[in-house]
Amino acid sequence: MKILPLHPLPGIDVAESDREPTDAELSAIDAEMPLIRAEVEELDVQISLLDRPVTEWDARRLRRARRKVLVARRDLANRDGAGAPEVA
Repeated sequence: MKILPLHPLPGIDVAESDREPTDAELSAIDAEMPLIRAEVEELDVQISLLDRPVTEWDARRLRRARRKVLVARRDLANRDGAGAPEVA
């Protein structure tokens, strides 16, 4: 099974097989790492709540994890859109 990126990166040929990640791919992963970590943390909280009633403490943990994901998404979008022209 081959994993393809949701948003193809320019200049990267996804048809090549059995190759090491390019510098551009590693940079893209590194740029998204805060979001990946925040999403993993949120998923951990959700998994921990599957088989028990949610307490107030658990609800706070979940809200905190969701806020981290939103902040990471915002930061990534702002960083990616910094060089893009504004649409009127």
